[in-house]
Amino acid sequence: MQQTRFQRLILGSGVWLSAWAENPWRRWSLQLIVLLLSFVIGGALGSISGTVSALDPLSALICVLAIELAARVRGPLLRQRDQAVLLGLLDMARIGLLYGLLLDGFKML
Repeated sequence: MQQTRFQRLILGSGVWLSAWAENPWRRWSLQLIVLLLSFVIGGALGSISGTVSALDPLSALICVLAIELAARVRGPLLRQRDQAVLLGLLDMARIGLLYGLLLDGFKML
């Protein structure tokens, strides 16, 4: 099947991001942005599910599935040396989401 320009753009974006993030300051800033963004998402999920107490099991299931899916995706990324930037971003997203949920859970006590 022939690839469209959009498909080539999406497939090449990982290579472009890795080349852009070779500078350590860029890589750290990108990881910090992903960490803080996922922290906000985790806190928002905890606050929303705490307010509407009917959705607690569903939001917990979604968060656990997201974290476990990220852990499963992490395995193949470890074997590829050129995907180090994506691996760092994935780890920061997992940490931020979990930390946001835990901190919001302690606020509810």
